[in-house]
Amino acid sequence: MGLIVQKFGGSSVADAEGMKRVAARIVATKKAGNQVVVVVSAMGDTTDELIELANAVTPIPQGRELDMLLTAGERISMAILAMAINNLGFEALSFTGSQAGVITDSVHGKARIIDVTPGRIREAIDSGAIAIVAGFQGISQDTKDITTLGRGGSDTTAVALAAALDADVCEIYTDVDGVFSADPRVVPAARKLKTVTYEEMLELAAAGAKVLHLRCVEYARRFNLPIHVRSSFSPNEGTWVVENHPEGGTMEQAIISGVAHDKSEAKVTIVGVPDRTGIAARIFQAIADNDINVDMIVQNVSAAATGLTDISFTVPKAEGQKATGVLQRIQGEVGFASIIYDDTIGKLSLVGAGMRSHPGVTATFFASMADAGVNIEMISTSEIRISVIVREADVERAAKAAHSAFGLDADQIEAVVYGGTGR
Repeated sequence: MGLIVQKFGGSSVADAEGMKRVAARIVATKKAGNQVVVVVSAMGDTTDELIELANAVTPIPQGRELDMLLTAGERISMAILAMAINNLGFEALSFTGSQAGVITDSVHGKARIIDVTPGRIREAIDSGAIAIVAGFQGISQDTKDITTLGRGGSDTTAVALAAALDADVCEIYTDVDGVFSADPRVVPAARKLKTVTYEEMLELAAAGAKVLHLRCVEYARRFNLPIHVRSSFSPNEGTWVVENHPEGGTMEQAIISGVAHDKSEAKVTIVGVPDRTGIAARIFQAIADNDINVDMIVQNVSAAATGLTDISFTVPKAEGQKATGVLQRIQGEVGFASIIYDDTIGKLSLVGAGMRSHPGVTATFFASMADAGVNIEMISTSEIRISVIVREADVERAAKAAHSAFGLDADQIEAVVYGGTGR
Protein backbone atom coordinates (compact mmCIF):
# COMPACT_ATOMS: atom_id res chain seq x y z
CA MET A 1 0.00 0.00 0.00
CA GLY A 2 1.44 3.37 -1.04
CA LEU A 3 0.96 6.83 0.39
CA ILE A 4 0.02 9.40 -2.25
CA VAL A 5 -0.41 13.13 -1.76
CA GLN A 6 -2.61 14.74 -4.41
CA LYS A 7 -2.99 18.47 -5.01
CA PHE A 8 -5.88 19.96 -7.00
CA GLY A 9 -5.82 23.56 -8.21
CA GLY A 10 -8.63 26.06 -8.39
CA SER A 11 -9.58 25.30 -11.99
CA SER A 12 -10.01 21.60 -11.12
CA VAL A 13 -12.50 22.39 -8.33
CA ALA A 14 -14.09 25.47 -9.86
CA ASP A 15 -17.69 24.27 -9.39
CA ALA A 16 -19.82 21.44 -8.03
CA GLU A 17 -19.26 19.25 -11.09
CA GLY A 18 -15.51 19.76 -10.75
CA MET A 19 -15.70 18.77 -7.10
CA LYS A 20 -17.55 15.57 -7.99
CA ARG A 21 -15.03 14.72 -10.71
CA VAL A 22 -12.11 15.28 -8.35
CA ALA A 23 -13.82 13.29 -5.58
CA ALA A 24 -14.24 10.33 -7.95
CA ARG A 25 -10.56 10.51 -8.87
CA ILE A 26 -9.51 10.56 -5.22
CA VAL A 27 -11.77 7.61 -4.40
CA ALA A 28 -10.30 5.63 -7.32
CA THR A 29 -6.82 6.16 -5.86
CA LYS A 30 -8.09 4.99 -2.48
CA LYS A 31 -9.77 1.94 -4.01
CA ALA A 32 -6.43 1.01 -5.60
CA GLY A 33 -5.15 0.34 -2.08
CA ASN A 34 -3.38 3.61 -1.31
CA GLN A 35 -3.47 5.94 1.64
CA VAL A 36 -4.49 9.34 0.28
CA VAL A 37 -3.87 12.89 1.45
CA VAL A 38 -5.34 15.68 -0.67
CA VAL A 39 -4.37 19.35 -0.74
CA VAL A 40 -6.91 21.63 -2.37
CA SER A 41 -6.89 25.25 -3.57
CA ALA A 42 -9.76 27.73 -3.45
CA MET A 43 -12.51 27.23 -6.02
CA GLY A 44 -11.94 28.98 -9.36
CA ASP A 45 -11.32 32.71 -8.92
CA THR A 46 -12.33 32.83 -5.25
CA THR A 47 -9.00 34.24 -4.07
CA ASP A 48 -9.11 37.07 -6.61
CA GLU A 49 -12.68 37.85 -5.63
CA LEU A 50 -11.75 38.01 -1.94
CA ILE A 51 -8.85 40.35 -2.72
CA GLU A 52 -11.21 42.61 -4.70
CA LEU A 53 -13.62 42.60 -1.76
CA ALA A 54 -10.86 43.63 0.62
CA ASN A 55 -9.68 46.39 -1.71
CA ALA A 56 -13.24 47.70 -1.97
CA VAL A 57 -13.17 48.26 1.78
CA THR A 58 -9.65 49.64 2.13
CA PRO A 59 -6.84 50.40 -0.34
CA ILE A 60 -4.25 48.85 2.00
CA PRO A 61 -5.68 45.81 3.81
CA GLN A 62 -3.87 44.85 7.00
CA GLY A 63 -1.73 41.77 6.35
CA ARG A 64 -3.02 39.74 9.28
CA GLU A 65 -6.68 40.29 8.42
CA LEU A 66 -6.13 39.78 4.69
CA ASP A 67 -4.56 36.39 5.40
CA MET A 68 -7.50 35.49 7.62
CA LEU A 69 -9.86 36.43 4.79
CA LEU A 70 -8.01 34.68 1.96
CA THR A 71 -7.69 31.36 3.79
CA ALA A 72 -11.48 31.13 3.78
CA GLY A 73 -11.37 30.13 0.11
CA GLU A 74 -9.39 26.95 0.77
CA ARG A 75 -11.48 26.13 3.83
CA ILE A 76 -14.61 26.20 1.68
CA SER A 77 -12.97 23.89 -0.88
CA MET A 78 -11.75 21.35 1.67
CA ALA A 79 -15.17 21.04 3.31
CA ILE A 80 -17.07 20.73 0.03
CA LEU A 81 -14.61 18.15 -1.30
CA ALA A 82 -14.84 16.12 1.90
CA MET A 83 -18.64 16.15 1.56
CA ALA A 84 -18.38 14.94 -2.05
CA ILE A 85 -16.11 12.07 -1.02
CA ASN A 86 -18.34 11.11 1.90
CA ASN A 87 -21.25 11.03 -0.54
CA LEU A 88 -19.38 8.34 -2.49
CA GLY A 89 -19.27 6.14 0.60
CA PHE A 90 -15.70 6.87 1.76
CA GLU A 91 -14.72 8.67 4.93
CA ALA A 92 -12.99 12.03 4.39
CA LEU A 93 -11.86 14.47 7.06
CA SER A 94 -10.94 18.09 6.29
CA PHE A 95 -8.17 20.06 8.01
CA THR A 96 -7.00 23.65 7.85
CA GLY A 97 -3.31 24.32 7.32
CA SER A 98 -2.78 24.93 11.02
CA GLN A 99 -4.64 21.73 11.95
CA ALA A 100 -2.43 19.85 9.48
CA GLY A 101 0.68 21.13 11.27
CA VAL A 102 1.99 23.55 8.65
CA ILE A 103 4.16 25.92 10.70
CA THR A 104 5.50 29.09 9.08
CA ASP A 105 7.36 32.29 9.82
CA SER A 106 5.31 35.40 10.56
CA VAL A 107 5.47 37.18 7.16
CA HIS A 108 1.89 37.74 6.06
CA GLY A 109 1.11 37.22 2.38
CA LYS A 110 4.23 35.21 1.56
CA ALA A 111 5.13 33.16 4.62
CA ARG A 112 7.72 30.42 4.38
CA ILE A 113 7.25 26.96 5.86
CA ILE A 114 9.51 26.31 8.86
CA ASP A 115 8.26 22.84 9.80
CA VAL A 116 5.42 20.39 9.21
CA THR A 117 4.11 18.28 12.10
CA PRO A 118 1.32 16.23 10.49
CA GLY A 119 0.25 14.21 13.53
CA ARG A 120 -3.48 14.64 12.93
CA ILE A 121 -3.09 13.81 9.23
CA ARG A 122 -1.21 10.62 10.07
CA GLU A 123 -3.90 9.60 12.56
CA ALA A 124 -6.62 10.22 9.96
CA ILE A 125 -5.05 8.14 7.19
CA ASP A 126 -4.01 5.37 9.59
CA SER A 127 -7.67 5.10 10.59
CA GLY A 128 -8.59 4.56 6.94
CA ALA A 129 -9.90 8.05 6.18
CA ILE A 130 -8.92 10.31 3.31
CA ALA A 131 -7.37 13.53 4.67
CA ILE A 132 -8.29 16.78 2.88
CA VAL A 133 -6.00 19.71 3.69
CA ALA A 134 -6.53 23.38 2.86
CA GLY A 135 -3.56 24.54 0.81
CA PHE A 136 -1.83 27.92 0.74
CA GLN A 137 -1.95 28.45 4.52
CA GLY A 138 -0.27 27.73 7.83
CA ILE A 139 0.21 29.14 11.31
CA SER A 140 3.04 31.39 12.47
CA GLN A 141 5.45 29.77 14.89
CA ASP A 142 5.93 33.05 16.77
CA THR A 143 2.61 34.91 16.68
CA LYS A 144 0.25 31.91 16.27
CA ASP A 145 -1.55 33.95 13.60
CA ILE A 146 -2.91 32.41 10.40
CA THR A 147 -0.54 33.01 7.46
CA THR A 148 -0.66 32.49 3.70
CA LEU A 149 2.20 31.22 1.55
CA GLY A 150 1.70 33.45 -1.47
CA ARG A 151 0.46 32.57 -4.95
CA GLY A 152 1.00 28.92 -5.81
CA GLY A 153 1.32 28.12 -2.12
CA SER A 154 -0.91 25.05 -2.39
CA ASP A 155 1.81 23.36 -4.45
CA THR A 156 4.27 24.03 -1.62
CA THR A 157 1.79 22.79 0.98
CA ALA A 158 1.37 19.51 -0.92
CA VAL A 159 5.08 18.83 -1.36
CA ALA A 160 5.88 19.80 2.23
CA LEU A 161 3.19 17.45 3.54
CA ALA A 162 4.37 14.68 1.23
CA ALA A 163 7.92 15.06 2.51
CA ALA A 164 6.82 15.11 6.15
CA LEU A 165 4.67 12.00 5.65
CA ASP A 166 7.39 10.23 3.63
CA ALA A 167 4.94 9.79 0.76
CA ASP A 168 5.79 7.77 -2.33
CA VAL A 169 4.85 10.57 -4.73
CA CYS A 170 3.21 13.99 -4.79
CA GLU A 171 0.72 14.31 -7.65
CA ILE A 172 0.06 17.88 -8.77
CA TYR A 173 -3.19 17.96 -10.74
CA THR A 174 -3.66 20.92 -13.04
CA ASP A 175 -5.55 21.79 -16.23
CA VAL A 176 -2.82 20.73 -18.68
CA ASP A 177 -1.45 17.24 -19.25
CA GLY A 178 1.97 17.95 -17.74
CA VAL A 179 5.01 20.16 -18.20
CA PHE A 180 5.38 21.33 -21.80
CA SER A 181 8.32 22.67 -23.76
CA ALA A 182 6.53 26.05 -23.78
CA ASP A 183 3.22 27.52 -22.66
CA PRO A 184 0.74 25.71 -24.94
CA ARG A 185 -1.54 28.75 -24.99
CA VAL A 186 1.25 30.75 -26.62
CA VAL A 187 3.07 28.00 -28.56
CA PRO A 188 0.44 25.52 -29.82
CA ALA A 189 3.20 23.22 -31.10
CA ALA A 190 4.62 22.75 -27.59
CA ARG A 191 5.20 19.13 -26.66
CA LYS A 192 4.80 17.37 -23.33
CA LEU A 193 7.96 16.31 -21.51
CA LYS A 194 8.02 12.81 -20.04
CA THR A 195 10.51 13.79 -17.37
CA VAL A 196 12.22 16.98 -16.25
CA THR A 197 14.90 17.31 -13.57
CA TYR A 198 14.51 19.35 -10.40
CA GLU A 199 17.27 21.61 -11.70
CA GLU A 200 15.51 22.25 -15.00
CA MET A 201 12.12 22.69 -13.34
CA LEU A 202 13.54 25.21 -10.90
CA GLU A 203 14.85 27.29 -13.79
CA LEU A 204 11.59 26.97 -15.73
CA ALA A 205 9.52 27.96 -12.70
CA ALA A 206 11.78 30.92 -11.93
CA ALA A 207 11.56 31.96 -15.57
CA GLY A 208 7.77 32.16 -15.58
CA ALA A 209 6.46 28.64 -16.26
CA LYS A 210 3.36 28.59 -14.06
CA VAL A 211 2.62 24.87 -14.00
CA LEU A 212 4.62 24.44 -10.76
CA HIS A 213 5.49 26.90 -8.02
CA LEU A 214 9.21 27.55 -7.52
CA ARG A 215 9.23 26.86 -3.79
CA CYS A 216 7.50 23.51 -4.16
CA VAL A 217 10.24 22.35 -6.56
CA GLU A 218 12.91 23.53 -4.12
CA TYR A 219 11.21 21.52 -1.37
CA ALA A 220 10.93 18.42 -3.55
CA ARG A 221 14.59 18.59 -4.53
CA ARG A 222 15.66 18.95 -0.90
CA PHE A 223 13.82 15.73 0.03
CA ASN A 224 14.27 13.95 -3.34
CA LEU A 225 10.50 13.60 -3.59
CA PRO A 226 9.11 12.67 -7.04
CA ILE A 227 6.43 15.02 -8.38
CA HIS A 228 3.95 13.84 -11.01
CA VAL A 229 2.35 16.76 -12.85
CA ARG A 230 -0.84 15.64 -14.60
CA SER A 231 -4.31 16.77 -15.62
CA SER A 232 -7.39 16.34 -13.46
CA PHE A 233 -9.45 16.40 -16.67
CA SER A 234 -7.89 13.32 -18.34
CA PRO A 235 -6.36 9.97 -17.32
CA ASN A 236 -3.16 10.60 -19.30
CA GLU A 237 0.20 10.13 -17.66
CA GLY A 238 1.81 13.50 -17.06
CA THR A 239 5.37 14.70 -16.48
CA TRP A 240 7.63 13.33 -13.75
CA VAL A 241 9.88 15.81 -11.96
CA VAL A 242 12.82 13.80 -10.64
CA GLU A 243 16.48 14.08 -9.72
CA ASN A 244 17.84 12.75 -13.02
CA HIS A 245 16.44 11.80 -16.40
CA PRO A 246 15.98 8.02 -16.72
CA GLU A 247 18.17 6.14 -19.16
CA GLY A 248 16.86 5.93 -22.68
CA GLY A 249 15.14 9.34 -22.66
CA THR A 250 14.77 11.14 -25.97
CA MET A 251 13.17 14.56 -25.79
CA GLU A 252 14.60 15.31 -22.36
CA GLN A 253 18.16 14.78 -23.61
CA ALA A 254 17.83 17.55 -26.18
CA ILE A 255 19.93 20.67 -25.80
CA ILE A 256 16.91 22.68 -24.66
CA SER A 257 14.12 21.21 -22.55
CA GLY A 258 11.84 24.19 -22.64
CA VAL A 259 11.15 27.85 -23.32
CA ALA A 260 9.49 29.93 -20.62
CA HIS A 261 8.19 33.48 -20.67
CA ASP A 262 7.06 35.94 -18.02
CA LYS A 263 5.17 39.22 -18.41
CA SER A 264 4.86 39.93 -14.70
CA GLU A 265 8.15 41.79 -14.20
CA ALA A 266 9.18 45.44 -14.40
CA LYS A 267 12.59 47.01 -14.97
CA VAL A 268 14.10 49.62 -12.66
CA THR A 269 17.13 51.60 -13.88
CA ILE A 270 19.16 53.73 -11.46
CA VAL A 271 20.94 56.41 -13.49
CA GLY A 272 24.23 58.05 -12.52
CA VAL A 273 25.31 55.77 -9.67
CA PRO A 274 28.74 56.60 -8.15
CA ASP A 275 31.05 53.70 -8.99
CA ARG A 276 32.46 53.21 -5.48
CA THR A 277 32.90 50.21 -3.21
CA GLY A 278 29.78 49.46 -1.19
CA ILE A 279 27.29 51.52 -3.23
CA ALA A 280 25.64 48.50 -4.92
CA ALA A 281 25.52 46.74 -1.56
CA ARG A 282 23.69 49.70 0.00
CA ILE A 283 21.15 49.81 -2.83
CA PHE A 284 20.28 46.14 -2.77
CA GLN A 285 20.32 45.92 1.03
CA ALA A 286 17.60 48.58 1.08
CA ILE A 287 15.62 46.55 -1.47
CA ALA A 288 16.09 43.34 0.55
CA ASP A 289 15.11 45.03 3.82
CA ASN A 290 11.71 45.72 2.24
CA ASP A 291 11.19 42.06 1.19
CA ILE A 292 11.36 42.88 -2.54
CA ASN A 293 12.55 40.05 -4.79
CA VAL A 294 15.14 41.02 -7.41
CA ASP A 295 15.61 38.86 -10.49
CA MET A 296 18.02 40.04 -13.21
CA ILE A 297 20.72 42.67 -12.54
CA VAL A 298 22.92 44.46 -15.09
CA GLN A 299 25.51 47.16 -14.30
CA ASN A 300 27.06 49.18 -17.09
CA VAL A 301 30.76 49.97 -17.28
CA SER A 302 31.32 53.31 -15.56
CA ALA A 303 32.15 56.34 -17.66
CA ALA A 304 35.82 57.25 -17.20
CA ALA A 305 35.09 60.99 -17.24
CA THR A 306 32.41 60.98 -14.55
CA GLY A 307 32.99 57.84 -12.51
CA LEU A 308 29.24 57.15 -12.76
CA THR A 309 27.40 54.05 -13.92
CA ASP A 310 23.83 52.82 -14.45
CA ILE A 311 22.35 49.79 -12.70
CA SER A 312 19.24 48.03 -14.05
CA PHE A 313 17.33 45.23 -12.32
CA THR A 314 13.96 43.54 -12.60
CA VAL A 315 11.34 43.05 -9.90
CA PRO A 316 7.74 41.77 -9.90
CA LYS A 317 5.38 44.44 -11.24
CA ALA A 318 3.40 44.19 -8.01
CA GLU A 319 6.49 45.41 -6.13
CA GLY A 320 7.71 47.93 -8.71
CA GLN A 321 6.29 51.08 -7.14
CA LYS A 322 7.45 49.92 -3.72
CA ALA A 323 10.98 49.46 -5.09
CA THR A 324 11.10 52.95 -6.60
CA GLY A 325 9.84 54.40 -3.31
CA VAL A 326 12.64 52.65 -1.42
CA LEU A 327 15.22 54.00 -3.86
CA GLN A 328 13.88 57.53 -3.63
CA ARG A 329 14.35 57.45 0.14
CA ILE A 330 18.06 56.60 -0.18
CA GLN A 331 18.78 58.80 -3.20
CA GLY A 332 20.43 61.53 -1.12
CA GLU A 333 22.60 59.03 0.73
CA VAL A 334 23.71 57.09 -2.36
CA GLY A 335 23.96 60.10 -4.65
CA PHE A 336 22.52 58.74 -7.90
CA ALA A 337 20.89 61.05 -10.45
CA SER A 338 17.47 59.54 -11.23
CA ILE A 339 15.26 56.44 -11.49
CA ILE A 340 13.61 55.08 -14.63
CA TYR A 341 10.71 52.64 -14.19
CA ASP A 342 9.50 50.44 -17.07
CA ASP A 343 6.64 47.96 -16.69
CA THR A 344 6.21 47.13 -20.39
CA ILE A 345 8.88 44.41 -20.53
CA GLY A 346 8.82 40.64 -20.73
CA LYS A 347 11.32 37.90 -19.94
CA LEU A 348 12.11 34.96 -22.22
CA SER A 349 14.24 32.04 -21.04
CA LEU A 350 15.78 28.92 -22.54
CA VAL A 351 16.30 26.03 -20.12
CA GLY A 352 18.11 22.76 -20.66
CA ALA A 353 20.81 20.71 -19.00
CA GLY A 354 22.10 19.85 -22.47
CA MET A 355 23.39 23.36 -23.07
CA ARG A 356 26.26 22.70 -20.66
CA SER A 357 28.05 20.67 -23.30
CA HIS A 358 26.73 22.27 -26.49
CA PRO A 359 28.49 25.39 -27.76
CA GLY A 360 26.53 27.67 -30.02
CA VAL A 361 23.29 27.75 -28.00
CA THR A 362 23.61 31.48 -27.37
CA ALA A 363 24.35 32.19 -31.02
CA THR A 364 21.32 30.19 -32.19
CA PHE A 365 19.10 31.89 -29.64
CA PHE A 366 20.19 35.41 -30.54
CA ALA A 367 19.89 34.62 -34.26
CA SER A 368 16.29 33.49 -33.72
CA MET A 369 15.54 36.77 -31.94
CA ALA A 370 17.08 38.77 -34.77
CA ASP A 371 15.12 36.82 -37.40
CA ALA A 372 11.93 37.54 -35.46
CA GLY A 373 12.76 41.24 -35.23
CA VAL A 374 13.03 41.18 -31.44
CA ASN A 375 15.48 43.51 -29.67
CA ILE A 376 17.23 42.25 -26.52
CA GLU A 377 17.58 44.72 -23.63
CA MET A 378 19.12 42.62 -20.83
CA ILE A 379 20.82 39.22 -20.65
CA SER A 380 21.30 36.86 -17.72
CA THR A 381 22.67 33.31 -17.74
CA SER A 382 23.21 30.30 -15.52
CA GLU A 383 24.77 26.95 -16.33
CA ILE A 384 21.51 25.63 -17.81
CA ARG A 385 19.56 28.84 -18.59
CA ILE A 386 19.73 31.93 -20.78
CA SER A 387 17.22 34.71 -20.00
CA VAL A 388 16.66 37.95 -21.90
CA ILE A 389 14.48 41.00 -21.37
CA VAL A 390 12.51 42.19 -24.40
CA ARG A 391 9.50 44.41 -25.01
CA GLU A 392 6.30 42.93 -23.58
CA ALA A 393 4.64 43.11 -26.99
CA ASP A 394 7.43 40.93 -28.46
CA VAL A 395 7.41 38.14 -25.87
CA GLU A 396 5.03 35.70 -27.52
CA ARG A 397 6.58 36.12 -30.96
CA ALA A 398 10.02 35.58 -29.41
CA ALA A 399 8.86 32.42 -27.61
CA LYS A 400 7.58 30.87 -30.83
CA ALA A 401 10.78 31.78 -32.67
CA ALA A 402 13.07 30.27 -30.03
CA HIS A 403 10.92 27.15 -29.72
CA SER A 404 11.18 26.51 -33.45
CA ALA A 405 14.88 27.38 -33.65
CA PHE A 406 15.78 24.59 -31.25
CA GLY A 407 13.57 21.96 -32.89
CA LEU A 408 11.08 21.73 -30.04
CA ASP A 409 7.90 21.95 -32.14
CA ALA A 410 5.76 18.81 -31.96
CA ASP A 411 4.93 16.94 -35.17
CA GLN A 412 1.27 17.44 -34.40
CA ILE A 413 -0.53 19.73 -32.01
CA GLU A 414 -1.02 17.83 -28.76
CA ALA A 415 -1.20 20.45 -26.02
CA VAL A 416 -4.62 20.90 -24.46
CA VAL A 417 -5.45 23.45 -21.75
CA TYR A 418 -8.62 21.98 -20.26
CA GLY A 419 -9.47 24.70 -17.78
CA GLY A 420 -8.00 27.76 -19.44
CA THR A 421 -5.51 28.91 -16.79
CA GLY A 422 -2.54 26.57 -17.11
CA ARG A 423 -2.57 25.85 -13.36
